[in-house]
Amino acid sequence: MYEFELGPIRPPSEAHSILLRTTRNCPWNKCAFCPVYKNEKFSLRTLEEIKADIDSMHGIYSKILEKVNLDTGGYVSDKIISSLVNDDKIPQNYIQQMLFWMYYGLKSLFLQDADSMVMKSAEMVEILNYIKEKFPTIERITCYSRSKTLAVKNIDELKKIREAGLSRVHIGMESGSDEVLKLIRKGVTGNEHIIAGKKVVEAGFELSEYFMPGIGGRKFTAENAVETSKVLNAINPSFIRIRTATPVPGTGLYSMMENGEWEPLTESEKVEELKNMIEGLHDIGSYIQSDHMMNLIEDSNGKLPEEKEKILAPLNKFLQMSLDDQECFIVARRTGSIRFLSDYSRNKDFIELRDRIKERFGSIDKAAVALSATSL
Repeated sequence: MYEFELGPIRPPSEAHSILLRTTRNCPWNKCAFCPVYKNEKFSLRTLEEIKADIDSMHGIYSKILEKVNLDTGGYVSDKIISSLVNDDKIPQNYIQQMLFWMYYGLKSLFLQDADSMVMKSAEMVEILNYIKEKFPTIERITCYSRSKTLAVKNIDELKKIREAGLSRVHIGMESGSDEVLKLIRKGVTGNEHIIAGKKVVEAGFELSEYFMPGIGGRKFTAENAVETSKVLNAINPSFIRIRTATPVPGTGLYSMMENGEWEPLTESEKVEELKNMIEGLHDIGSYIQSDHMMNLIEDSNGKLPEEKEKILAPLNKFLQMSLDDQECFIVARRTGSIRFLSDYSRNKDFIELRDRIKERFGSIDKAAVALSATSL
């Protein structure tokens, strides 16, 4: 009664959201770069299963409210936690998740897993209505989806889903280039990205499109930037989120790299590619957000078109640095010594760290690939 099913991932922007699993795993599950859901079978959860999870969330919430009130000063004591675990038989990890959500006001919910929009639209509407019935404080409900799925939805059913409460859709675009999309086995074309994205925008959703600098490797770096800009210009999404390509051991992309079929860009070349893509964006009002640990430069954020120079400034700053400073920053960033380019200043510790890393891995870029993969 007091449990609900959880999938493996969510966007970083949903850190304060409760997670509700509407589907299990990924209906495509063939992308060469993705380590998630491998060897897992996709399935749709039934309405009964999903509603039971919502009921469990509400039941845990209600039990907490019974014990945390004005008499306790609104605080959660060890005694209250013990009572919830021992008397009410609620597993502690679910109590923690609900308390965390309550702390942030029960305002946002994320539908898992990789493509919630693959559900029948009428069932999605029913679930959204049930969520709002149980938790009227919710202000934002979001999900992942695939362009392939959304491209075949008609605009009327998308509008009904929007009216029922789904407010934001996250799409892993990765690239706008057909050649790159074919290379990474994305199962979609640039034109399908445009069709899907424009439908989502027209239906009134906020739309996050994800771009992967470097995903085309050395062969397609120019095309990856240019074609992605074209697709994004056609869509005009709410957000363009940067997710730098990282070959993870066990994935098809990593095997392609080992076999010489895909040559990774250097850290500097990926920054250059990202710069070229952003420079190609025109007449759109998207937010650029570099909100992931795999991005070398997390400082590049802002609203187009008015903040375009602000977004590009950290990228240009890095590219204009000396090779020594670039290497020192890369190792400091990839080892977690600093997070932002704005935090960097050349010092003895970073120089010594750079020298040790180069001695161990042979080059900074080989080290960056290894360190990025192991930090995922």
